[in-house]
Amino acid sequence: MRTDLAALFIIFGGSGDLAQRKLYPALFNLYQKGYLKEHFAVIGTARRPWSDEHYHEIIMTSLAGFEADETVKKTFASHFYYQSHDVTDAQHYETLKQLAAKLDDQYQLQQNRIYYMAMSPRFFGTIASHLGSEALLTADGFNRLIIEKPFGRDYDSAKILNDELTQTFEEDQIYRIDHYLGKEMIQNIMALRFGNGLLGAVWNKQFIDNVQITLAESVGVEDRAGYYETSGALRDMMQNHIMQVIGMLAMEMPVSFSAEDVQREKTRLFKSIQPYTPAEIKTNFVRAQYGETPVEGQTQPGYRQETNVAPASQTETFVAGKVLIDNERWCGVPFYVRTGKRLARKETQINIVFKKTGVNIFAPDKNDQSAVAPDVLTIFVEPEQGFALTLNGKKVGQGFELVSGQLAYQYNQQMLADSPEAYERLILEALNGDGTNFTHWRELAASWQFVDAIRKVWDADQTALPTYPIGSMGPKEATELVQSTGAEWIFDPTQSK
Repeated sequence: MRTDLAALFIIFGGSGDLAQRKLYPALFNLYQKGYLKEHFAVIGTARRPWSDEHYHEIIMTSLAGFEADETVKKTFASHFYYQSHDVTDAQHYETLKQLAAKLDDQYQLQQNRIYYMAMSPRFFGTIASHLGSEALLTADGFNRLIIEKPFGRDYDSAKILNDELTQTFEEDQIYRIDHYLGKEMIQNIMALRFGNGLLGAVWNKQFIDNVQITLAESVGVEDRAGYYETSGALRDMMQNHIMQVIGMLAMEMPVSFSAEDVQREKTRLFKSIQPYTPAEIKTNFVRAQYGETPVEGQTQPGYRQETNVAPASQTETFVAGKVLIDNERWCGVPFYVRTGKRLARKETQINIVFKKTGVNIFAPDKNDQSAVAPDVLTIFVEPEQGFALTLNGKKVGQGFELVSGQLAYQYNQQMLADSPEAYERLILEALNGDGTNFTHWRELAASWQFVDAIRKVWDADQTALPTYPIGSMGPKEATELVQSTGAEWIFDPTQSK
C-alpha cells in the first residue's frame, strides 16, 4: 500500500537548474503516484527575491512536460513556499525556522524534515552548521540531509566537508546522492548476482577473464566548462559513478539487503582495490582530450577550443584504466573502465567477459582458440535497458563452425515508462529512511584515496595529453591498454562486427 508520507522539504538552491530539471518533476511523480498527498510541503530557498506566486510559476514551468491536468499541477504547486535566503546569515535561518514550524502545523508534517543541498558544495558546511546552531532540527520527527556531488575534490577536502556535516548530523542521517545508483539497471546488478544461482556460481576468477565498464557520452562539455576545468573526467565520473559500479559488481554478498550490510561490503571491497605506485599508474591509466575533428565537411571544436577552456588546458575529457582487486574472489581479474565525452555514442554498458574453453574440439588444431569467442554477459544501463548473454553455437549448414548468438532481454517502452526516474526513486528511498543506494563516508573515503593517487601523478606530469577524434571511442592508448593482456573492448560502435 502506498502511504501518504509526511515531510517538509527544505531545498537550498530552490531556484537552480537541478531543482527545476530534476527535483520538482521527481516530487510531482511521487505526488501523482500517491506517495505524497496532503501532508507535505516544500520551502525553496535562494538569494533571488521571489514571491510565492512567482515560485509557483517556476514549478508549473518545470512540469510542462507532464500530461497531468492543470488543476492537479496547481494543487501540487500550492504546497511550495519560497524564502529569499543568504545561507551565511544566521538571522535568515530564524525566519526559515518560523516558516517551517508554521507549515508543520498547517500540513501536519509530524516534524519530519528533509534538507536538500542543491547548490554549490562550498556552502554545504556553512548550511549544516547554521541548521545546528539555529536549532532547525526537530526533536520528534526525522531529520535527513541529502547532498549532491561533488563530495569534495580530493580526500582531504571531502574529509573536511564530512567533519563539518557530522557536527550537526549523524552519519545515518546523511544521504549522499549519486543518481547512477538510482538507475534501474544499476540496481539490477545485485538482483542478477545474488538472485541467480547460475551466475553466483561463476562470479569469480575461476570463470571470469575480465570485466569492462563503459560510460560513454556523445556530447562535449557544453556550458559546464567552468566546472569541468576544475574537475576533469577522473573526478567527474571515475571517483563516484564508476567506483560505485565496481563496488556493486565485485562486493561479496551482504548478510541482508540493508543499508548497513550493503555499505559494509562495498567498503570492504574498496579497501581491497590494489593501490598503484606512480609507475603503475602511468602503465594502467590513460587520459586524453577530444581534439578538433573534421565532421561532415566542418571542423568540430576540440576541448581546448570550447568556451571558458584554457588554451593550454591539461584537463582530461577521457579516462581509461585497469583496476585490480586483491582478494580471493577477484585476484588476477582486471576491471577495465573508461569514460569520456564526444565519443561515438551515448552508452553505459557493462560486460562480464568469461574465460574461453580450454580446448576447441571443433577446430582442425585443437589448440587454436581463434574460432572461439568468449561468453559475455552484457548489462545495458542506458539508453537501452536490459541484459544479454552471448554464447557460442553451431553455424547453420555443413561443418561445425562456431558462431556467437545472444540470449537477450530488453525492457520494452511500457516497462521503461513505468520505471521511476533516478531522482524520483532515490528521494522516495530517503523519505523512507533507506540508505542502501546512497554513499557512506567510508566508501567515499576509500574511493577518493584511490583516485587521489592517480590525480597526483597526472598533475606532476606536464607531458602533452593524447587527443582522440570526436566520434571515436577514445585514444589508441586505451585500446592498447586492454590489448596488453590479450583482451579487447567488447563495446565498440566504431567497428563493424
